[in-house]
Amino acid sequence: MYQEHAQRILDLLNKNASRGVITATEAAQAVQLLEQEVALSKLHPEVEADHATHTHAHTLPDEGETPEIAERNHVAFAQRAYPLLEMLRTARDQGADIIWGV
Repeated sequence: MYQEHAQRILDLLNKNASRGVITATEAAQAVQLLEQEVALSKLHPEVEADHATHTHAHTLPDEGETPEIAERNHVAFAQRAYPLLEMLRTARDQGADIIWGV
């Protein structure tokens, strides 16, 4: 995951993007927080689209690309969060820590 995409998630979890740990104990709370954020992003797609436009330059139309194609290529927050959410659930269930940037 690119840092710019991970940053929103890691900010929510109060973690540093370059180096950090989510302990097995923290994973349960992290799953809950991330599930809530995913649910909110689905309830308010207009906020999601605005956030993506302002923070993710690659979602803007490329040269020769119509706005409709750029919109179709947009990856929603829920889609970006899904792999980490699954990893957090596994860490929680198996009592494992998640470590990055070491």
